[in-house]
Amino acid sequence: MARWLGAPLGTVLAASLILYVAIGLAPGDPVVQVLGNRATPEQYAAMRHELGLDRPLAVRYLDWLWSAAHGDLGTSLVYKQPVAALIGPRLGITDALALYAAVLVLLLGVTLGILGGAVPRLGPIVAAVTGLGVAVPTFVAAQLLIAVFAVRLGWFPVLGAGEGTLDRLQHLTMPAVALALGWSAYVAQATRAAVAEERRRPHVETAAGRGLAPVWVFRRHVLRNAAVPVSTVAALAVAGLFAGAVVVEVAFGLGGIGSLLVQAVSSRDYDVVLAVALVMLLVFVITTTLVDLLQVALDPRTRAGGATR
Repeated sequence: MARWLGAPLGTVLAASLILYVAIGLAPGDPVVQVLGNRATPEQYAAMRHELGLDRPLAVRYLDWLWSAAHGDLGTSLVYKQPVAALIGPRLGITDALALYAAVLVLLLGVTLGILGGAVPRLGPIVAAVTGLGVAVPTFVAAQLLIAVFAVRLGWFPVLGAGEGTLDRLQHLTMPAVALALGWSAYVAQATRAAVAEERRRPHVETAAGRGLAPVWVFRRHVLRNAAVPVSTVAALAVAGLFAGAVVVEVAFGLGGIGSLLVQAVSSRDYDVVLAVALVMLLVFVITTTLVDLLQVALDPRTRAGGATR
């Protein structure tokens, strides 16, 4: 238990320290951003003291970490409200987008990968399609979808996240497809390689030679063993959707935490930047931890290997 909890906690602490130091040393002064260029030195000094920027960086980090652990993420310099209240409504939009895209990634990526790995004739076709999907940047995919399905065909709206379940699904369809395209191709490539490798294993060929049903052999020996590497790649893809949501939310005018992050960086609203980065970090750490637990369930040898180490 200590291994499962200690490693993620250490990762979050180390990454939060790196983020805080990097933002603290970044060029630009948030005090100038708030007061402008015409304030007096005394006003700059007073604002710096009010924000706590006159204290050592290590002390500021420990205070921020203690406050964040108790739910206080600071106050936005631009919006003049608590960061937690600012992120809350926007997090729901990003969660819905990432969940929609995750379903597409798992359905398209795993299905294409299994077909490409199980049917040799489909392998080159799947490889070509997924290679194209990986090569197309997310922002380019978003612009192509807007040009074809929104502007030319008028099937989907371009801007906003919509209101209500059905309206939101319609608004998020194109953003989710744009976000899922590259990751689906990545998961499909990894799945195809894992399935093809497992099909060539001697015990699989032996089982097939014994006259066992091909479907049973494929499900029992191929899919089961390929599930471990595929689950790892799929989980990394799902975790990466939150980072990719930044580009998609800007392209489609969604008011999620991705677009909030872009606005906060441009306005040097550092408490907001730290909070959004921390949320994305927590999503990644929680996802990878769940994958570790899933791998133990799929392959008990993982637990034995971890115990011997």
